[in-house]
Amino acid sequence: MSNTIGNYPTPEASCQMRAEFTNLDVVVATRRDDEGEFLVRTLQRARARVRYVWPLPDRLPEDPDVVFCDLTPELPMRIPWVPGEPKAALAVIVGPGPIAELDLLINSAPDAVLHRPFTSSAVVVSLMLARSHFAYERRLRWRINKLDESLRLMRGVERAKEILMRTRQMCEGEAYRFMRQQAMSRRVSITTVARAIVDSHELLS
Repeated sequence: MSNTIGNYPTPEASCQMRAEFTNLDVVVATRRDDEGEFLVRTLQRARARVRYVWPLPDRLPEDPDVVFCDLTPELPMRIPWVPGEPKAALAVIVGPGPIAELDLLINSAPDAVLHRPFTSSAVVVSLMLARSHFAYERRLRWRINKLDESLRLMRGVERAKEILMRTRQMCEGEAYRFMRQQAMSRRVSITTVARAIVDSHELLS
């Protein structure tokens, strides 16, 4: 069943949009023509807070939740965040038909693509997709950072065991039990004990 009547969402789809997008901070950086005004009105009907930015600034704002922006040759240089560490979801606006500048599109690393001419359903879908993809990427980055931290801490424990085995003539099991006992008696983590052992060894070496 269609979620639009003509070019506008059905009442049921509108309710879902309001719940999903109420007070969402959205920046629109596209030409100020009828299509651009239509995009802004559609986002406003979804209860998003919309800022219209045109002409394209040297640096896009980095504080909104979502940025809709025309695909231009200078776009990758005007994105304010470090590649791979976006601070906002990015939906790139392209013309009708096939995308000719695929390399430019890839370098912009968008979360969604919105084709002209716009329809209400396409705007809503691109907004939902941009938000969903951005949230998924953020969860992946968080997990990767946690794994990197866990790996770093494990390496610290292994380094501390090696120091104890060499300086106190302990076997691997004895070295680990020693660190575990120290951690329990001091009510700290074993990684904290390991870091103290490594730091002391490096200081005295």
